[in-house]
Amino acid sequence: MPSHSRKPDAVPITFCTEQIDQKACPGNQILASQPDWCNTPVLGDQHEWGHIVRLKGKTAIITGAAGNIGFSTAEVFLREGANVVLADVQEDSLKEVCGALEGDRCVLVATDVTRTQDLQALKDTALSTFGGIDAFFANAGIEGVVAPIEEYPDDAFDNVMDVNLRSIFLGLKIIAPHIRDGGSIVMTSSIMGIAGTPMNIGYTASKHAVNGLMRSAAAAYGARGIRVNTVHPGLVESDMLRRLINKREDPKAFEESMLAKCKIPHFVEPSDIAETVAFLCSDASRYITSQMICIDAGFII
Repeated sequence: MPSHSRKPDAVPITFCTEQIDQKACPGNQILASQPDWCNTPVLGDQHEWGHIVRLKGKTAIITGAAGNIGFSTAEVFLREGANVVLADVQEDSLKEVCGALEGDRCVLVATDVTRTQDLQALKDTALSTFGGIDAFFANAGIEGVVAPIEEYPDDAFDNVMDVNLRSIFLGLKIIAPHIRDGGSIVMTSSIMGIAGTPMNIGYTASKHAVNGLMRSAAAAYGARGIRVNTVHPGLVESDMLRRLINKREDPKAFEESMLAKCKIPHFVEPSDIAETVAFLCSDASRYITSQMICIDAGFII
């Protein structure tokens, strides 16, 4: 009786260096009647070293670009072949942090995402510089005030809602109509957009509301092949996390307590968020939409 425990001989794996004509494949003849975005090859082009370039030729708008996650995402998108339009309200910080990236495939635009005219100018810059828009990473946000509900300032609540929520609503109105069919919108929510906290109701409420914007936009733009998803960073090693920790009475104890809640006992790196966003903006995610993606080392389970 033949044995079934023997492993088959290893088969060497090689890269295909030619573009695949999907319409010519017998099994894909049905695609001929589908929109162009349905026929996009899942894998991108290749570098000469064999690295798959997932975003070659795509143009992405990234807000909050001077922050840790925004900057890291810009780096990953450029590595993956994209053109990027980087926006932040703090012009000096934008130039200081992202100035080294500026070049033929990267432009910087000082943008207050709560102002309609600024978002119009951002959209116009992307269109005039690169001829189109394929991805919008709505990443600008602020943490607000750490305080109990009864002590939370009204104006602080309004400010958080303006930056974290209303800005994305405005971005959808102004930028989304110009995104090419088959494009992608990614919004930065948070693990606090899934859970709750007694000490930062403004931030938590804004991030829960972002999920609602995402669901509505996914329903609105799906017929054009535009996917809309949220990323939910956990405890990201970032300036925002350090500010939140340092606002506590005992920062060291608070940091240790937060780290203990991570099933994988590490803070998340900005690059972990950036790689996820790149995937969601690539053709490999062309049928992933209306999803809430946690990158949190198991903080929320």
